[in-house]
Order: sequence, then structure tokens, then C-alpha cells
Amino acid sequence: MYAMISDESFEREVDFKPGQDVGELHYWRKHPNLHGWMKTLYFEKGGEQQDFNCTPVTLTEADLARLEADIKAGNLPSTEGFFFGASDGSESEDDLAFIAKAREAIVDGDTVFYYAWW
Repeated sequence: MYAMISDESFEREVDFKPGQDVGELHYWRKHPNLHGWMKTLYFEKGGEQQDFNCTPVTLTEADLARLEADIKAGNLPSTEGFFFGASDGSESEDDLAFIAKAREAIVDGDTVFYYAWW
């Protein structure tokens, strides 16, 4: 599970192909509830891949504000699945640190997107 940054702007918010100039902003391992939240966002933005694997979804400031509110309220959806492990609630501090980094990247003009490969 990765948050990536790019100086590219993409025509779509989902299912786009990033170029070569992509960097890793943040990494999670076995945090299925965050993945479930991102999967919901992906479909809300028009994503079509049913298993939501190896396809990006952009994260805007509005998305980050909603994610932050859901993390603080304990509202990430309980998510299970193959290779996912389990979220135990201890991830919140790291998730909020990611949001801070993502906001800085957006202010700097970068596109932030989530990408998972499982």
C-alpha cells in the first residue's frame, strides 16, 4: 500500500497510468481498513476495477480532510481480504503523519495518489 507523488496532472482521478517521474510519499503494510476506505473513494470517483488492485486513485485536499475526520472518529471501514492482515487501531498516528505529508506535497504542486499491489 503506497501513497505516491507526481508532478504530473492526470485527466482522470482513477485508473490513470503515471509516467516515470513518480516518487513514494508513504508506505503501509497490512492496514486493510485504510485500503477499504480508499476502495470506497475509488468507486466514488468512477473506478471500475472490482478488486481495486494495481490501480491509482488521486487524493485531493478534500479527500484528505475527509480521511482525517474518519481516522479521528474511528470510522475507517472494517475490511478483510486475501493478504490484508488486520488493522488494530494503532495505525492512526502514522495515518495522520501521512496526511500532513500529503498536504505539503499538494501545496508544493504535486499530485498525490494511493496505489496498492497485493
